[in-house]
Amino acid sequence: MEELYAYVQKILPALKRVEELNLNGLEPTTPITSSAQLKPGRSRLPGEKRKRVRIERAPDRTEDLCYLSAAQLGRLIKKREISPVEVTEAHLSRIKALEPKLNSFITLLPDQAMAAARKAEKEILRGRCLGPLHGIPFGLKDLFYVKGVRNTSGSKIFDHFVPDFDSTIALRLKEAGAILLGKLNLHPLAYGVTGENEEYGHMHNPWNPDLITGGSSGGSGSAVASGECTFAMGTDTGGSIRIPGALCGLVGLKPTYGRLSRYGITVLAWSQDHPGPMARTVEDCALILNAVAGYDPNDPVSVKLPVPDYTKALRSDARGLRVGVVKEYFELPIEPQVKECSWRAMEKLKELGATISEVSLPIYPYATSIASVIQMVEATAYHARLIRENGPRIYSPVRLRLEAGIFISGTDYVQAERARTLFYARSHDLFKGVDLLAGPTLPVPAFPIGTSEVKIAERTVNIISLMTQYTRPFNLNGFPAITVPCGFSAENLPIGLQLVGRPFEEETVVRAAYAYEQAAKWYSRRPPI
Repeated sequence: MEELYAYVQKILPALKRVEELNLNGLEPTTPITSSAQLKPGRSRLPGEKRKRVRIERAPDRTEDLCYLSAAQLGRLIKKREISPVEVTEAHLSRIKALEPKLNSFITLLPDQAMAAARKAEKEILRGRCLGPLHGIPFGLKDLFYVKGVRNTSGSKIFDHFVPDFDSTIALRLKEAGAILLGKLNLHPLAYGVTGENEEYGHMHNPWNPDLITGGSSGGSGSAVASGECTFAMGTDTGGSIRIPGALCGLVGLKPTYGRLSRYGITVLAWSQDHPGPMARTVEDCALILNAVAGYDPNDPVSVKLPVPDYTKALRSDARGLRVGVVKEYFELPIEPQVKECSWRAMEKLKELGATISEVSLPIYPYATSIASVIQMVEATAYHARLIRENGPRIYSPVRLRLEAGIFISGTDYVQAERARTLFYARSHDLFKGVDLLAGPTLPVPAFPIGTSEVKIAERTVNIISLMTQYTRPFNLNGFPAITVPCGFSAENLPIGLQLVGRPFEEETVVRAAYAYEQAAKWYSRRPPI
């Protein structure tokens, strides 16, 4: 009880931050009640040009297939220069070699994967290619339901839970011909930022196995970065795609709330949960988004909006894009080397033809507190029965967060929802003058497993608030956001740049990220695992 009391004391500052805001005349909202009513403006694509003709070369048979992108593999498979069977075998071999060091997977499905690979090979030889993901190996964070495969959500409590239906995203990837290698490790119940899991084992960063992967989609991050999977699907409630994406040197895309179906995915916080892709290139994220985006009647917040071909955004450069840098970003704790990398990346965007300007969002420093209050209440409500029946079995740090949510009053929750309305409105106004926001994804590179606090400029900061200060606000308003590698620390650890767009304008986010990625070429570095 003393431990719980101490944790409750930690959330009081968040409640007080919400109380500071003037909420007169504001009603509660959620991202969907705002975003779904917007008619997304046409993405301006000045400088659009014909797509470059790609000349692909089949790799030598001794060459590692596991670091080819999904796009590269797809083109080679379609031309029958490599086989889905060969590609899947290569990935399974790599998993066998690396899992003792990384612990990316909870459940491996080698027999199922090889059966799917042989089926894909036969279909392609018959001229029936299902698309660019046909025959491509991938992993799912272990909270996406797959019929007949256990779904643990990162907790031993659910070790024997086997769903009898597929999540919409798993089904759409299956229909696209992608090959599921297994279910990926995560922070228990997806409620954490580090990727530490005492029940199934901690996840380890391929750039340095003593360091965190980030969470909660930590297994997704380590598997893709190490070449165990070509891509993975994660979820993001406060940064859980973008945090491991940045720390593992990947591209991680959180689409607009309502763009991807949440059906058949274990909930953390209904109004902030966003599924999305994690890959080594922006092009791969665009291909995956093409396969999984779109309306789903099984998800009450899924939106009925046309799904564009996101790969068309790759044909344009950054010329004409208006990029805003929120001045409040750099009033928060940040390591100097991360700040420097971020500014260099924004200078690169400027060189590529974008205009960079400083903008202000005075409510921004309040956003993390607002989102935290809402998330805690929703997570506690969803897991109420679990807390009641299995409380002592829940991973202790997660249990504390869930139990602390009980002490947030209904009034506090409604006030936080009213504050969300204000944050959404101010965010929307900001985009009247810019096409994108740019800044660091995280304020620090990866740090050792077991760390609870870090020191920045003589200031000791709790890692939960620190690691979500740039990511969580865009779960609160539901705007699309992507992280793309923008450099490395002095210790050779990846650093990420975050780009944020208007609701349902993922094309603009993809366009800018791709232009930067192709100019900077950080994707060519591999971890020394």
